[in-house]
Amino acid sequence: MCRVEKIELLRNTTFGRRVAEDEADVLSSYFVETEQWRRIFGGEVDVVLGAKGSGKSAAYFLLIARENDLFDRGIAITAAENPRGQPAFAGLITDPPATEEQFQNLWKLYFLTLIADVLVDYDIHTPDADHVLEVLRGAKLHEGRPSLGRRLQDVLLYVRRYSEPESLSGGLQFDPSGLPLFTGKITFREPSADQAQHGLISADQLFRDADAALAEKGLSVWILLDRLDVAFAASPDLEANALRALFRVYADNLALANVKLKIFLRDDIWQRITRPGFREASHVTGQITLAWDRGALLNLLMRRALSNPAVTEFYECDAGEVLSDFSEQEALFERIFPEQVELGSNRSKTWNWMIGHTQDGTTRTAPRELIHLVEAARLREINSVEVGRGAPEGEYMISGPSIKSALEEVSKVRLEQTVYAEYPELRARIQQLDSAKAEQTVESLATIWSVTPEQADEMAQRLVEIGFFEPRTSRLGKTYWVPLLYRGPLRLTQGRARA
Repeated sequence: MCRVEKIELLRNTTFGRRVAEDEADVLSSYFVETEQWRRIFGGEVDVVLGAKGSGKSAAYFLLIARENDLFDRGIAITAAENPRGQPAFAGLITDPPATEEQFQNLWKLYFLTLIADVLVDYDIHTPDADHVLEVLRGAKLHEGRPSLGRRLQDVLLYVRRYSEPESLSGGLQFDPSGLPLFTGKITFREPSADQAQHGLISADQLFRDADAALAEKGLSVWILLDRLDVAFAASPDLEANALRALFRVYADNLALANVKLKIFLRDDIWQRITRPGFREASHVTGQITLAWDRGALLNLLMRRALSNPAVTEFYECDAGEVLSDFSEQEALFERIFPEQVELGSNRSKTWNWMIGHTQDGTTRTAPRELIHLVEAARLREINSVEVGRGAPEGEYMISGPSIKSALEEVSKVRLEQTVYAEYPELRARIQQLDSAKAEQTVESLATIWSVTPEQADEMAQRLVEIGFFEPRTSRLGKTYWVPLLYRGPLRLTQGRARA
């Protein structure tokens, strides 16, 4: 073992940030290229679903980071949402489109302006390309490079003005001499022969023209959409309208060979918008749901550890050799972390403890919580050494007490910044469980919430949907179990409640 001080090892190591947006510049150095990722990169997948923290944004950012590799395959990418900061769609929350149909029209025109950017950037001048640009510029929808938020506002104004049925002909006006003036050349229904003769064209035809122009140049466009959960989080009704309209536009454009939407969305939101019935969902065939098994999670953690020169020096190992052999990854984990977090013959091994304490009611562990746990433990270990408690014994970098203490932070952040922030209507019900038993029956929940058993069961099912409760069935009946991840902040105790 190298004679490096343990405190220097701790200070010169990082397991990364819990949020992909905060580490986009270094993500590619330790991203786990799973078979799911290879399908995304290969173009087989259009819709990427996953729980929050499952790696959707990481895949999104890696596509952007590999823009040059994609271009070598004849693919240009363009982002339809700001990757960081204020979401482009935030401006729609206070003044949204009036109907789902208007939202469809908004999506169509907005995507057309993004495709137009690609036509300009790659100097594509075919008759079809020039026609698309001419029409968009004539409608004042492609002038310069405004921010995405400003562009959306311009598109929304156009949609409001020309979405009504009478606007199909109302866009055509005449000057005093009788010559036509085109104030709204883009329509949202196919124009009649007479209207087409006067220059009106549908948005769908502009997509077909753009697709033909791209095909002639041997180029495809991928329009990337991420952060949709953030963009419309303030209004569930707006979110439903926006996303249902988006997937209708997706279905409408499936026939296009050179224009593809790549949508990254939380799986619980997808379930919410499709649960009432959504015919277009059957058209979404190129989709995957991101999932991480225990082996992939361990590989993720070891990749992050081995991206630090301090780690490879201290443990005298070669990153490539370790990552090529799973047994070596397991061995390195056991050198970095202690055998157990909580000592005792009946206590879990450390890896099992980490997985068990970071999974939610769906029994899934998201990379975000695992990374947060280990990084928070590292920082606690540094503090422990600095105040004189001493470094972990032997080769261990991080001790059991630091890991256990870090779980308090992980649990609090998960509860407050995910559950309460995204489902504020459920906060009061969850907080009423404070100091209760971790396993509840319908009857005990009815007592705690002062509702009927039927109402309690309905509320509990909602908490199952968001991963706060894990439903269980035994010979004693149905119960709802709170995962270890959420117990600390609520001071829940082990055991089953009595009604």
